[in-house]
Amino acid sequence: MEPILIAFALAVVAWLLVVGDLVRRHRPAWHWYLTGYPVTAWRVASTWRRVALLNDLAVSRLPARTLVGHLLVKGDPVRPVAPRISFPRATRMGLTVVVRLHAGQTPATYMQAADALVHAWKVHAVRVTSPERGLVLLTATATDPLLRPGLASAPAELLSALIGALETGGAWVMNLRLVPHWLIAGATRSGKSTLLARVITQLAPQPVALVGIDCKGGMELGLFADRLSALATSRREAVAVLTALVVDMQERMSTCRTAGVRSVWELPDKLRPVPVVVLVDEIAELYLSDGTRQSKAEAEQCSTLLLRLAQLGAALGLHLVVAGQRVGSDLGPGVTALRAQLGGRICHRVNDPGTAEMTLGDLNKDAVTVAQAITAQERGVAVCTGPDGGWARARSHLTPTDEAVATARKHSGMTPELPAIERALVALEGDVK
Repeated sequence: MEPILIAFALAVVAWLLVVGDLVRRHRPAWHWYLTGYPVTAWRVASTWRRVALLNDLAVSRLPARTLVGHLLVKGDPVRPVAPRISFPRATRMGLTVVVRLHAGQTPATYMQAADALVHAWKVHAVRVTSPERGLVLLTATATDPLLRPGLASAPAELLSALIGALETGGAWVMNLRLVPHWLIAGATRSGKSTLLARVITQLAPQPVALVGIDCKGGMELGLFADRLSALATSRREAVAVLTALVVDMQERMSTCRTAGVRSVWELPDKLRPVPVVVLVDEIAELYLSDGTRQSKAEAEQCSTLLLRLAQLGAALGLHLVVAGQRVGSDLGPGVTALRAQLGGRICHRVNDPGTAEMTLGDLNKDAVTVAQAITAQERGVAVCTGPDGGWARARSHLTPTDEAVATARKHSGMTPELPAIERALVALEGDVK
């Protein structure tokens, strides 16, 4: 009987392992609630005091029997007291812990101890936030939620693009009505071009005009020419397109002033001009010059025109999505001024810390550190800003080039005409001839 029992026990263990592996792969949330959360919660409770002591989160309290001047009575040690924490609360792929701060403590101390908590609790990451004064919320994620993020759902809105998924499992949305201008930074093969393709795919079915500026000969944005109202493939063409847009912006101002409104969105539908989204691929090509007088003049024109669109275009239905591999002050003072107007920020893997600092540094220093930790294998992963002023890791939905091109062609009939830009490009061709 004993060999039979052993064989039966081994069979049960094997069955549990197989079932557990299937549940982990196909129902990761169930696997976390059944097995991962209880173990991690016990680990949090059992290691908290030691982690607090080692990372200066505990505060020493004097014993009751002391003399004047805090002279300790011999034999009475100073007792370090760890901050009080709540019982770990399970989330879909992690847990949260609320910590009550000691008097004089700040959340910054807990941010510095985040790595120690990751190793002590054996989780993927620990995020530190402060929902209210005197409290710190520790949010632990068991595994990297962006390894297989899928695509979250979001309601369809005008000028809103569903890009991918956030590390929280929510939808990553670029809402141009909420945040009118965006800056996207990323090295080669980091996912920047795929993100632009995703944005075009999402905006193509909407009644908006898409204008492309791709000074690399149109190699990237030229694929979607069927849905673009205009495409500039050189800096001279970019100057002509941007100048026409500034003129159109002034006409929109006049329309709003005549109607007594402060935004095109307050105009009646019949009077409201079509929204325009300007997509700039590789901004460095607009700002760098070869030293000649004409090149410098074109670079200065591009800088001035982009800045005017960024400063005044939000209320007039003109939006910028600017992308580049390298974004730094060495491109010129105009880049810093433009960066200040681009409220939405997305930073993929970058080759230099200066670009990450330029993209996210003025908003959150912690976001810069996280962006620099993105590896070459994490294509599509980025650190993005949210409408609440915070930041999050996210991953864009993989949109194959042929799928994006097919979508652009499918909706080519919705491409609005922009006569002013067309006339500017025709006039430029005549000057060249």
